[in-house]
Amino acid sequence: MRALILIDLQNDFFPGGALGIPQAENIFPLANNIQRDFEYIFASKDWHPIDHISFAVNHPGHADFDVININGIEQVLWPVHCVQETFGAEFNSKLNTAKFTDIIYKGTDSTIDSYSCFFDNKHLKDTSLNRKLTELKIRDLYFMGLATDYCLKYTVLDSLELGYNTYVIKNGCFGINKNPGDVELAFKEMQNSGAKLIEWQGQI
Repeated sequence: MRALILIDLQNDFFPGGALGIPQAENIFPLANNIQRDFEYIFASKDWHPIDHISFAVNHPGHADFDVININGIEQVLWPVHCVQETFGAEFNSKLNTAKFTDIIYKGTDSTIDSYSCFFDNKHLKDTSLNRKLTELKIRDLYFMGLATDYCLKYTVLDSLELGYNTYVIKNGCFGINKNPGDVELAFKEMQNSGAKLIEWQGQI
């Protein structure tokens, strides 16, 4: 059994949003068309409280994209984004959501960030995703979405740690590239960890 996992296709991550990713809007033809090839489709959402620890405004004296240490974890400080119940946190209207099996919410705890769809960044708490996949006896996971060098990468690495057969649809991923080369380094890290990088050109 296999599932498609769509990562964070929310308004704030598209151009014009709080943390817009260049060219991310090019994802929609693939994100919509590929769904016909999957019975199970899970989509994640960053779903932050306004006082979230990752927001730069909650750290006086710091600016967006500063990197600090919080409780032993390197934390990038982000612009306020994907706040619960706001427009920025909603799926982009160009995304077809009718076939979604379920939505996975992450980053809901104000005290710790959560890039991965499986766990928070310290692996203290899990989301419901692993349990739901296990209940459905799904072992093959296909990932695409935003952003390649953060939420997608960490989700893929957790997928591998959990023992899933893990595929990254490379032409369905767009990254922040905070530092030049970050996206390519993320692809290499995922591949070196055991993920299979594929290009989707039709039915898988």
